[in-house]
Amino acid sequence: MKNTKIISIANQKGGVGKTTTALNLAAAMKQKGKKVLLVDFDPQANLSEYLGFRYDKNKPTISTLMSNLVSGNQMDPAHSIYRSAEGLHYIASDIQLSSAEIFLINAMSRETVLKRILRVEDLEKYDYIIIDCLPSLGILMVNALAASDYVIAPVQAQKFALDGISLFLNAFKMVKANLNPELKLAGILLTMYDNTNMAKAVRETLNEQFQDLLFKTTISRSVEATNSTYEQKSLVSSKNSKLGKQYMEFTEEFLERGVRK
Repeated sequence: MKNTKIISIANQKGGVGKTTTALNLAAAMKQKGKKVLLVDFDPQANLSEYLGFRYDKNKPTISTLMSNLVSGNQMDPAHSIYRSAEGLHYIASDIQLSSAEIFLINAMSRETVLKRILRVEDLEKYDYIIIDCLPSLGILMVNALAASDYVIAPVQAQKFALDGISLFLNAFKMVKANLNPELKLAGILLTMYDNTNMAKAVRETLNEQFQDLLFKTTISRSVEATNSTYEQKSLVSSKNSKLGKQYMEFTEEFLERGVRK
């Protein structure tokens, strides 16, 4: 899978817009003619719900793929792929993924289980695989980072955002040093931004600390994001969506950072 790029949308802090970012990045790339696969890697399964997931016993979720691989019965991930009403391809998650810490504890090479699932010939048709990570620094996050080429870290424009991103970047550096030396931080995306003094201060501090790693595009705070989840469609699919335009701009900026295929 030399040509397929795997991207994790990750931060150990919840509520920063990871799922919305993963979905809209995938949808924007699809509009640009790219073949994209989304992987819901969060036991809360918000992305799967967002995409209109309806369980099919013939299509294993990501937790089933992982547990079967650990037990020596690797399944073909291509048989797990769902298609949303918008035409987005995805591997779904469910609450069973929360037990992964248990079934991975004695697994051989437990940090690379997800990598072994995704780095297979049957998924080489995709230009990009985008992983929507859970808010955690545990073994599942390590698996996502070990499988990835790039990481995008969404950060909410609020007081404690800097503490969260610092913890996450420490984990990123550990995985890069010990498991995945090719892993790259594509950038930090400021989300839920408004014109409050707090948001402006967070942006200024992030810009000082991370400089070029901070994406120039910011994602505004808006009820549009909430409404789109109920409508089960991406923001970029609406020509009149302010956030949709921002996510299109972000996608273009991301691709210009040397990630374009």
